[in-house]
Amino acid sequence: MSASPRFSFSVSARDGAARTGTIAMRRGEIRTPAFMPVGTAATVKAMKPADVRASGADVILGNTYHLMLRPGAERVARLGGLHAFMGWDGPILTDSGGYQVMSLSELTKVSEEGVAFASHLDGSRHLLSPERSIEVQRLLGSDIVMVFDQLVPTNSPRDEQVAAMERSMRWARRSREAFDEGGGHAEGAALFGIQQGALDEELRQASAEALTAVGFDGYAVGGLAVGESQEAMFGCLDFAVPMLPADKPRYLMGVGKPDDIVGAVERGIDMFDCVLPTRSGRTGQAFTAAGPINIKNARFAEDGEPLDPGCPCPVCTTWSRAYLHHLVRSGEILGAMLMTEHNLCFYQGLMGDLREAISEGRLGAFADDFRSTYGRRGDQEGRWGGAG
Repeated sequence: MSASPRFSFSVSARDGAARTGTIAMRRGEIRTPAFMPVGTAATVKAMKPADVRASGADVILGNTYHLMLRPGAERVARLGGLHAFMGWDGPILTDSGGYQVMSLSELTKVSEEGVAFASHLDGSRHLLSPERSIEVQRLLGSDIVMVFDQLVPTNSPRDEQVAAMERSMRWARRSREAFDEGGGHAEGAALFGIQQGALDEELRQASAEALTAVGFDGYAVGGLAVGESQEAMFGCLDFAVPMLPADKPRYLMGVGKPDDIVGAVERGIDMFDCVLPTRSGRTGQAFTAAGPINIKNARFAEDGEPLDPGCPCPVCTTWSRAYLHHLVRSGEILGAMLMTEHNLCFYQGLMGDLREAISEGRLGAFADDFRSTYGRRGDQEGRWGGAG
């Protein structure tokens, strides 16, 4: 355990490379492996904070890029910080904004100073540097702060991957220095480094060594879930994860599908985030124990079964597939709300099952069973485990 009044990580059980444990912070504990619902713009879309908590979530994610543009980090700070602003009293992790700058913005220009970009909202010009990213996260009052980094596609030329990784490591050191100058916020928050290097083992090793030389409270595996195959991602995790300190949390950014999460947990990942359960819910896709289903499909129009038979969530114990089909096909707001709530409960239930399986030393059997069951179509009878 790395002990600190603001942050500690303890492992309670291991099963192969997987582990389960607890991150303790001043705003509460995070059970690992953990899935963080994404609250990009100070809201987990279509969900009230109390319902996010009731789904089993211990921590949520906010986004530096979006919040600095609207409503503005300084405004959020004047209104008491992100927790008070959105009504969430648990831990919040904020990403650095690096991914959004490169994927959403127009007219970006990367230099050693940072990334100059035009806002996707109104075209206004901004510079996001390691120092500014940390400042925004400080103004938001986040509990886990991410360093600013540069992400390039995994299929980009190797010289670009090398340059981006090396620049990211220089930015990580600048992020560390800026964070440490943050006074009271730094005393109560944690800072995570981000390993880069695409799918290249040599670059991943160099990145891990550079990050550990600086020292962080946790370490993220960045630069994946950007279009590569699951096989390629798992292959990278096989060598990338063991490079990171075993006594600190390991966070796989932007992942992912349920079967991605299971495979990554088997490889030693402790934390995840992804927009998939919320975005899918708003577009009519539900995750079930037997695989994802599209509730808009005509075959559900008179289906009186729950969305996921056996699921204990409030949606599945109250409404039928036929009613959800009607809501979503009609464009009713309630449809998006209920589908999202179920999906978040499904994800948190999966995390609870994984924690339990690791604690009982049966992760391999659980993972094999999950993959064989999840491969079926979701209109068949499914299996559900713990509520997480």
